[in-house]
Amino acid sequence: MYENQTYEAILRRMLERVPEQIDKREGSIIYDALAPAAAEMAQMYMELDVNNNLSFADTATGEYLERRTLEFGIEREPATKARRKGLFIASGQVPMDVPIGSRFSIRDLDYIAISKIKTGEWVLECETAGTAGNQEFGTLLPIEYVDGLARAELGEVLVPGEDAESDEALRQRYLEVVNEQPFGGNVADYKQKISAMDGVGGVKIFPVWNGGGTVKVTMISSQYTSPSQELIEEVQTILDPEMNHGEGIGLAPIGHTVTVAGAEGVVIDVIATLTLANDTTIGQVQSDVEEALQSYFGQLRQNWAHESALAVRVAQIDARILTVAGVVDVSHTLLNGQAGNIQLTEEQIPLLGKVTLDE
Repeated sequence: MYENQTYEAILRRMLERVPEQIDKREGSIIYDALAPAAAEMAQMYMELDVNNNLSFADTATGEYLERRTLEFGIEREPATKARRKGLFIASGQVPMDVPIGSRFSIRDLDYIAISKIKTGEWVLECETAGTAGNQEFGTLLPIEYVDGLARAELGEVLVPGEDAESDEALRQRYLEVVNEQPFGGNVADYKQKISAMDGVGGVKIFPVWNGGGTVKVTMISSQYTSPSQELIEEVQTILDPEMNHGEGIGLAPIGHTVTVAGAEGVVIDVIATLTLANDTTIGQVQSDVEEALQSYFGQLRQNWAHESALAVRVAQIDARILTVAGVVDVSHTLLNGQAGNIQLTEEQIPLLGKVTLDE
């Protein structure tokens, strides 16, 4: 708004108001008197422009965006802690239980045992909030001595940890609340309540999917993969416990029978023939091609909640492969053995399988 209010423009306007018979050249008394004031005014306009942007939700950031969204009762989601499966083995490869509250470490992260799944399998919660708790796998070391423990391993992610909500995610959630007007169990209401739950990365709502009063919820994890069964059960219990379907015990309104499911992962194998630059081999580009395709599949999964159904396209596969250094051309691309796009259903997400390249 104030981009034209520069130091030079302000100083020029000020000098134009000075009578012509007075010396206005650089270094003159009047010039040197006006220049500092023009500089201060230019700085003031810059700050006015910044403050103007901070007052609107589409351009505000940080604390100012939070203050704007709070007017509608929307707060930034804090970082959450990952919950993982821990495996505990005594001598002789016998599964064993550990005391609740036992703490274990792996590299720079600590985990605490919070509940038992079955003998030898426990739910561990990372003591560090954020996505860091999702990343490590392997041998755990007990922080305090556990009698009889021979081996401990950190297994699959049950509920992914999430970093604090970004400005862009908070802004998008704010706009959805303002524009979609959630109320009393409508589709927007379900979407917003479920999307705000720990570990949920996106959701699709299917009203009246199995007759009147039935609602199907299909979700994807915050890592944009198929959610674990534990996460599905947790969301089911929060919305509409299976023992009390339709009774309004959870967040779902009375009379709504809710079924929660996870997005189905569809593995897609890729075969392609490459033309390579001189002195380049398939082995040199294999990992880069796989990384490029993983990025494409990841972008598709991130858009899953906003698309009616995803399609994995050969043209996009070829385009991503061509971005890899050393690849001159690509042809005869097959997806799951077929020379064409793969159209997924509303509840499916693509997972990259085996990538086979030849010349």
